[in-house]
Amino acid sequence: MTDREQDAQELADRTMRGLPPGPTNRVTAINADDADDADDAAAGGKPVEKCILMVEKGELPEVAEKLRDIIAASSDFFDRGVPVSIIKKAGKKLPIASPLTSHGVVRAAHKLCRPSKDGANATLPDRVAALYLDMAGEWNLPALVAISTAPILLADGTIRSVEGYDRETGIYCCNVPKLELPDKPTEDQAEASLLLLRQAFRTFPFSDAERKKDKALGLDVVDHSKPMGHDESGFLNGLMTGVCRQSLYLAPGLLLNAPSISGAGTGKGLLGKAIGVIAYGNCPRAFTPGTDRHEMDKRIVSEIIEGNPMVFIDNINGQLLRSDTLASFLTERRSGVRPLGRSQMIELDIASFFVLTGNGLSLSEDLARRFIYGELDAQMEDPEQRFFKTGFLKNIEQRRCKLLGAALTIWRWGRQHTALRHGKALGNFEEWGEWVRDPLLALGCKDPVDRLGEIKARDPERQLVIELFAVWWKVHGSNPVKASELGSEVEQIADPSKHCRQYVARVIGNLAGTRLGGFALERLGNLPNSRKEGAQYRLLQISSPRDEAEASASSALSAGLEKTDVNSIRKDSGDAADDADDLGQFCTGQTEMVCAQCGAGPSTGGDVPNVRVKNGDGEALVHMQCHRFWGEDHPQ
Repeated sequence: MTDREQDAQELADRTMRGLPPGPTNRVTAINADDADDADDAAAGGKPVEKCILMVEKGELPEVAEKLRDIIAASSDFFDRGVPVSIIKKAGKKLPIASPLTSHGVVRAAHKLCRPSKDGANATLPDRVAALYLDMAGEWNLPALVAISTAPILLADGTIRSVEGYDRETGIYCCNVPKLELPDKPTEDQAEASLLLLRQAFRTFPFSDAERKKDKALGLDVVDHSKPMGHDESGFLNGLMTGVCRQSLYLAPGLLLNAPSISGAGTGKGLLGKAIGVIAYGNCPRAFTPGTDRHEMDKRIVSEIIEGNPMVFIDNINGQLLRSDTLASFLTERRSGVRPLGRSQMIELDIASFFVLTGNGLSLSEDLARRFIYGELDAQMEDPEQRFFKTGFLKNIEQRRCKLLGAALTIWRWGRQHTALRHGKALGNFEEWGEWVRDPLLALGCKDPVDRLGEIKARDPERQLVIELFAVWWKVHGSNPVKASELGSEVEQIADPSKHCRQYVARVIGNLAGTRLGGFALERLGNLPNSRKEGAQYRLLQISSPRDEAEASASSALSAGLEKTDVNSIRKDSGDAADDADDLGQFCTGQTEMVCAQCGAGPSTGGDVPNVRVKNGDGEALVHMQCHRFWGEDHPQ
């Protein structure tokens, strides 16, 4: 008698005597998908040991806990905010993380064990599956950060090729190509690698690139003998970021833009797909933003839950893009999201690379600093009518190992030469700067951070504020004025729909402390009757004077480029006059200012004094912490 027959006989005997089934784990399943199919055994299927999962009425929560332990021990499932399994779709080279449904839990249970009820084989009840899915935080599954076909990179220049789940990083790796890289790349090798990458994309019309005619191709191509422009540099930074993204804690996204209407067909989508092919060996799935912000956020969350290494949003045309969800994903490694159809929030580790493309696309100020920028302009009315040979992406796919190796050669050279000159600081992305931007900067690329001012200046709200300040300065200068006393020209900009004076007061109150376009708006607070009489505001000019034409609305874009420091415009609701304590006092940031109480200032290593107090017939500035001492020593 076989082990299986013996177990079945013992189970039948105990059932006949009214006894519970005895402990046993000697049940043999054939082919794991159908334990009872003897034909599969005859076909040569491998026997798989399965344990029996007793389903007892009235003990379903305990059954769910036992099932949890069985699933956790299988190493086939992961925690991605919800239990997920790694599956590969037909025709796709990159697998995805598929969330378990109730039916998925039932299938997993029958694959890993044999549910039994009243001494006979049984189907796992849906209620047990639902109880299992409800065990948020108790699944005991390893956390899945991302799925990638790129190798794992370490800070010292080491490259690890892993197949399967890597517990140290939480990344599931598959199909990682074998790469031949120099152990200690020289600068010449790094320069040659950069040239190889540039050659692969020389036919794309980067907006500010110097171009020349290539007789062999019959096309204009980027002239590599000339200094590299910002747009090509932005793309190369994006490509390198895609390669390194899963090994970086945080990294900016990439925005590929083109002119409105005539920007269609310039190749933005091809560039985004090429990054996916080189970095992840897979052409990314592009999706559109949908009809509104909420729809776009839902689509982004769905992509993130699947663990896709690259999120590719295409055709965001002619709009100002705002998304709190996207902004959070770019600057928070661990973020809370709400999956579609659920009211429960889940936490996810996010290591996806975000690529956006569009024509006439602008980013709101909170998103602008989170993206590398590159612009394409074919300088013609119908760019799609240009002739190119077919098979560009196929060629990139065939050359993936060489192109990926070139990118990693540049990266390794940078990691082994950490004394390279650093570019401009970019908050939250310091590690990215050292890994990606600084090596490219040393090889002749432009600093993508230089373009942030241009991206921000395209925000219509920003342009409106610059126009408001310019007209305010023309009408009132630096004279203190209440919101209710603003000139009609200023009021027209602040409230073009003519709501009411309270609306104007709220708009101006929300702008208190804003520095933009060479001006700064301060609120003269701590007035005894400010709530009844209304607070006063004063506009200060904090940069060199500009003529009237530069300060007009038509020059708002260029004015934004001169900005050196920006505070986000507050969007608080309620009466601005009631928010004086929250808004605080404005500080001009001039380094020569010292505290009238303690004498310290920026030049002595102290903070900038930012509270305005009376001093005889004039005014003085003191530190917040010195304010109470000033009141004691200098009674007003």
